[in-house]
Amino acid sequence: MTDRPRRGHHLQAGRVHSTVLLLASLLLLPACSPGQGGGTPSGDASASPAAPSSASSSATPSGNTSPDAESTVPAPSPGPATGPSAGPGQGNAELAITVKPSAGEPEVNYTLVCVSGVPDSESKHPNADAGCAALKENAALLAPPALRTDQVCTQQYGGPQEATVTGVVDGVPVDDVFKRTNGCEISAWDAAQNVIGATGGAY
Repeated sequence: MTDRPRRGHHLQAGRVHSTVLLLASLLLLPACSPGQGGGTPSGDASASPAAPSSASSSATPSGNTSPDAESTVPAPSPGPATGPSAGPGQGNAELAITVKPSAGEPEVNYTLVCVSGVPDSESKHPNADAGCAALKENAALLAPPALRTDQVCTQQYGGPQEATVTGVVDGVPVDDVFKRTNGCEISAWDAAQNVIGATGGAY
């Protein structure tokens, strides 16, 4: 008969103990929930540690220029046009010559090939001997006009003829146009007429 009150007392004490534990867990639960100072917050970017800046790791050290960076140093200006040296040369040449007598006439084409001042059999030229000898005597006969003279030219008309000479003289490329439209051009034509293969003259 005395066991029932004791059992009831133990049951009641167990319920109180369970209630205390439940209350304690409810009080501690907010401290462990995200954003309350405990645990790891989920989705909160402000709480995550700052990532190292990529700029600091990829920055170019001072004093060194990136390969892709533009240089402020100006590029060197191109040198003046060059041509064969004035004076006696080796007399070696491979030239294609086109002579236009006038606007209404067909072009005439020549080939002049010289070896040591002597015409080669490949030459198709009205006066190959004189042309090769002239180039051996003065390799600069076919220099561009800017290299031939810087003098003031007389305004005189020497004829409608025009000649284009391209190729190589003593290993140096040449590409020149001869006309007879002023005093300087007439002089250059007359000096190179053995190479051009035509004398020219007003009609």
